[in-house]
Amino acid sequence: MPEELIPENPEQETEENEAEKVKQRKNGLYPGVSDELAANMKSGWADTELHDLQPIAQAEHTAARRAALSARFPGERLVIPAGNLKTRSNDTEYAFRASTEYAYLTGDQTQDGVLVLEPTGERGHEATVYLLPRSNRENGEFWLDGQGELWVGRRNSLAEAEQLLGIPAKDVRELPAALTEATGPVRAVRGHDAAIEAALTDKVTAERDEELRVHLSEARLVKDAFEIAELQKACDATARGFEDVVKSLDKAEATSERFIEGTFFLRARIEGNDIGYGSICAAGPHATTLHWVRNDGAVRAGELLLLDAGVETNDLYTADVTRTLPINGTFSPLQRKIYDAVYEAQEAGIAAVKPGADFRDFHDASQRVLAEKLVEWGLLGDLSVEKVLELGLQRRWTLHGTGHMLGMDVHDCAAARTEAYVNGTLEPGVCLTVEPGLYFQADDLTVPEEYRGIGVRIEDDILVTEDGNRNLSAALPRQADEVEAWMAQLKG
Repeated sequence: MPEELIPENPEQETEENEAEKVKQRKNGLYPGVSDELAANMKSGWADTELHDLQPIAQAEHTAARRAALSARFPGERLVIPAGNLKTRSNDTEYAFRASTEYAYLTGDQTQDGVLVLEPTGERGHEATVYLLPRSNRENGEFWLDGQGELWVGRRNSLAEAEQLLGIPAKDVRELPAALTEATGPVRAVRGHDAAIEAALTDKVTAERDEELRVHLSEARLVKDAFEIAELQKACDATARGFEDVVKSLDKAEATSERFIEGTFFLRARIEGNDIGYGSICAAGPHATTLHWVRNDGAVRAGELLLLDAGVETNDLYTADVTRTLPINGTFSPLQRKIYDAVYEAQEAGIAAVKPGADFRDFHDASQRVLAEKLVEWGLLGDLSVEKVLELGLQRRWTLHGTGHMLGMDVHDCAAARTEAYVNGTLEPGVCLTVEPGLYFQADDLTVPEEYRGIGVRIEDDILVTEDGNRNLSAALPRQADEVEAWMAQLKG
């Protein structure tokens, strides 16, 4: 990749001073910019301003979300940043992903953006989104600055952003000074923008800011119609990604788990923004490591592949699906026995997802089935199922909870209060995963040798509906015979 001519973050001052500050980078090949070149670069460019833009698809929904937030914190200034670029190495950055809170409330995904809700009295707020305007052509920023549009691409003008988002837009470079002088109660979402936090340092408290973060997490517990459609889109694309993997298993056997990772990633980038989390492409004994994301192991016929992956849509909603597949297309008798146990546990868990149920119900239902199987197989001596569950002894081989909320974050709503989440009650619009598993570690001497190194997880994304639930990822088969038939059909 080419090197830009200047440091990453030129100082922002007046246009006259900016012209002096936009300098070429250390060890650049050009000694400077001549007056003639500078003048040449200022002129001869067409007007590319976009007009009559239509609002983004979720503008109506983001407006409703902001209104609900306004009602919860009357009379207080609320500051929600998108975040900044993060350095990967030297002058290269990680791909930017806007903070969930900011994207949820605006639909915007641009770096350095900040949403500010200014109180208009005891009730109500006026929303403004603060953004970087188009890069400056007068001082050469657009071609000299490493974040200028000739280096990283065009960004929307403030007028364009207003049309798209349905929110008044202002220059974010003016915001820190304005916040420094602001009076009255303020709350901010922390951890995304150090400059904004510094401007608010004497105006906010950790306790009040945490209340804002918790509220925004709990606001996402029930999904609106736009979010449900996005989650379905994510699941559908994810199913196609799993099909891609099955079709390429022979190539994975010739290389490694990374071929599986790359295959799924291609689908995620074609149909969405990215993967929603690091893909777990765990073959053989790696399937017993819950978050195996190294993906550098061998893929061998006769073993199982545990693939836990999800496509993130362009509006940042992610699927989270797991299938455990026989690499050669056919389960061995022992693999099938363990797989069927997990399938039965998942069936019990999914059946427990319905309006009015406790969040914990699906977990308890799945865990009971797994405990029954472990007792039946003689792995827990003469203990009863009730005693096993009381002591949690099944967890040696099940390890994790049976599911979590799902949405813009793969583990969505994580800051919600315990009473609203794991001790809460399900209602229509909640989306969660049901993902029981059994994992027999390769060095576990408490199980027969033939069990060791086998890991099975089955995970689906379940939406609570008015009369029960809907499996958003049902396009992928789950029952063992159906999995084998599906794989045979895909492999031709």
